[in-house]
This record gives sequence, C-alpha cells and structure tokens, in this order.
Amino acid sequence: MTITSLVHGLGIAGAATVRAMQRLGHQVVVTDDAIDDAKVAQAARLGLEIEQPPSDLHGFVRAFDLISPAPGVAESHPLIRAARAADRRVASEIELAWMWEQERTGGARPMVAVTGTDGKTTTVSMITAMLESAGRRTVACGNTDTPLLDALEMDVDVYVVECSSFRLAFTEGFRAEAAIWLNLAPDHLNWHDSMATYEAAKARIFSQQTPEDVSIGNIDDPIVQRHLADSPGRCVSVGESGDYRFVKGALVSPSGVIIEAGDMRRSLPHDISNGLAAAASVIETGLATVSEVAGALADFEAPAHRISLVGRVDGIDCFNDSKATTPHAALAAIRSFPSVVLIAGGRNKDLDLGVLAEAGSHIRGVIAIGEAAAEIDAVFAASVPVRHAGSMESAVRAAVDEANKGDVVLLSPACASFDWYPAGGYAARGEHFARVVDDLARSGAMVKGA
Repeated sequence: MTITSLVHGLGIAGAATVRAMQRLGHQVVVTDDAIDDAKVAQAARLGLEIEQPPSDLHGFVRAFDLISPAPGVAESHPLIRAARAADRRVASEIELAWMWEQERTGGARPMVAVTGTDGKTTTVSMITAMLESAGRRTVACGNTDTPLLDALEMDVDVYVVECSSFRLAFTEGFRAEAAIWLNLAPDHLNWHDSMATYEAAKARIFSQQTPEDVSIGNIDDPIVQRHLADSPGRCVSVGESGDYRFVKGALVSPSGVIIEAGDMRRSLPHDISNGLAAAASVIETGLATVSEVAGALADFEAPAHRISLVGRVDGIDCFNDSKATTPHAALAAIRSFPSVVLIAGGRNKDLDLGVLAEAGSHIRGVIAIGEAAAEIDAVFAASVPVRHAGSMESAVRAAVDEANKGDVVLLSPACASFDWYPAGGYAARGEHFARVVDDLARSGAMVKGA
C-alpha cells in the first residue's frame, strides 16, 4: 500500500525529507506557510508543487498517513494540533531517519546523539574529530548543514547527530547508542508551549534507550541529573564529581587521565566540560580509545563564532561569540575571562536577560545593541558603564574605547541576530564583527577617546 505523506516547510530538512520519502515510494505533498520563488523552484526540482495548507486543517490532515514538519514549525502550530487531534503520526526528520536506518541491509549503523541548550555543535565537532582519529568514517548531521536523512546515503561508519529540541519534540522511537544531554536553560520559548514542554523534548534523547546503550549527562545541572537518573540506559556522569571530571588540571576518565588541559589548543571551562562529554560518548561505547581521544582534543579547534579570538585593537583582544543567542550561553563566555567589555543585545527570544547580572563581577562595561538594547541597559546600568551603539562598527569602537589593559572585548549577545542580520543569522553577525575588528587592527586606528 502506498503511504501518503505531508511535509510542511520546505527548507534544508524539508527537502531532505521529501527526497527520502520519494526514494521509499511515498506519495508526497508539500506545504509551507510562507511560499516564495525559491521554495517554488525547490519544489519543482523535487517534481512537486508547493501550496499553503487549506483553512480546513482537520479535514486536510486526515488524507495523510504521516506528517513531517520542518524544524521551524512550532509544536503549537495549527497544523500540528490538527494532526494530533486526528491521530496522525507526526515525525521529525531524525525520527524518520532512525526508523529507516533500522531497515538497512547489513544492519543499522551506530549513532551518537547530543542535545542541550548550549554546546551541542562544539561537542558534536569534538566527537567527530575523536571518531576520525580512531579511523572511523563519520558525519556530523541532524541540526547541521547535513540532515540525518541525507546522511543515510553516505558511506559512513558512525553518525554524530546534533539533536535540537525542535527535532526531538516530534520523536517516538529515536534512539542512539550513546546519548549526551549537556545542560538545560530557558530558550526557544517562542517555539515551545512552555519550559515544561522544552524540557520534555530534550528528555526524549534518553527515553528510548536500552540497558546496552550509554546515557551521558551533566550532573552539575539538576534537571539533567534528574533525567539521567531515570534513563533506561547505562548512566555515565560528567561534572565536578562525575565519572568523567576535571582534576588537577587534567581531563580524567574512570580509568585515568585522558589529557592535560595545557595540551589542548584551547581549554576554557566549556571546552573542558564539552570535551569530557564527548570523550565519554566514544570511550564508553568502545568507538575510540583514550589515546585517540587525547590526540583529537590536542588538535581540536572550536567551530567559528564560539569565543573565537578574531584580532587585537589598541592592545585589546576581541572575541567573537556570536553563537551565544541565549543568556545561558553568554554567561558561560563571560565567565571565561576575568574582565570583559561586553557587546550584547539583538532580538530577545522571550528570555530573561536579567540573569546576565549573575556574571557582573566579570563585566567592566557594556555596549548595548539591537532591539534589546534597552533591556540590556536595564540589567547593567546600575552597576557598570553602559553605552548604546547603532551599528557593529560603532559597537566595536565603543567597546575598545571602554576597555582597559587586561580587559577583553567580547561579542556575546545573549540574543538572536535577526534584527540586524535577517538573512545570515548569528554567523553574519559574527563575521561582521570580525571584519570590523580586522579593519581597525589593520588600519592601526586608535580608538581610545574616539
């Protein structure tokens, strides 16, 4: 019997889902809330026409056996509510990919999965490097430029899957041989119905594991610790008193030292915690040895826009942490330095920016930018100097001018970037920051007192 499937949202993941369904002989319909020429052309390349969902969603969804929403389609979307009311299966691309991988001739290939509010991409990159050090063909996929469904067609030994809450929310069977939950803090509350549903989505990374699988969690995060204790998998803890921990300047496993922090290219606190979680995932599954892990960590360079040193202006080091789109991520960056002039702001994702004050002892001055500039000002004005900037150029100049010897300038916005950078996102923001710093450094322009 032919399966009739609906894909709602034709972005990178949506297109991958359509291709996979077509390979399996599904009859596919594609819809989107915002149709433009690019999506019309993409649908045409897939041999389909794209349309907006009709007003009668309840009648519409009953025509489908399977509904797969793109990651940007919120759990409260009317189409999702209609599908659930009609008892239709709703599945994300990682759920479908996992399901179809189980049917692979020769058996399913192992998966290592990573979730958390912050640190997912870096940890996925670390795991990928460790597996490659062990001689295993691998791919970083999921919430990356490569959907897991596309990765199924690749000649690999292991999948490393970055699992956003958007994807996990629509899973029932997805299971990884090693699953990591790094942390949980408020985020994406404009997508999830509540903090409770956000937490529940993250918890799905453990829910389908078996006793033969490994569940890895940060025990310094009480919410993660609680879910780790309830996981059906074999629990491995990471943290101050965890099975994998940082002791006397070294990353340590249950069997001994993995690597001295001084032997890593960069060993900021989050590099160490992410490195421990990554190491646990491959050592505990036997996918890599301690020496292979150590070699990967020694050579590892963090992905762009994550506390990256991009230049020096007037003797002040400038760091790009544009990926920090939540207060939780920004706090980790701020605490990595003793004294910071912070560039923060952008488009708030309905989060409490007031928690940034928790790192007040590390902040010497603040440059407030974007739509949330007034909110940033309200957090810091009573404790440190705050200036407002209307462009990245003026923000960098103001930050360097505010900084003293021993300070760093840190772009760690705690907000999304779509006010100033609607097309390119946090990457465009970080690249612009880096260009401004580079231009000032190359020109030898004195910013002090500008």
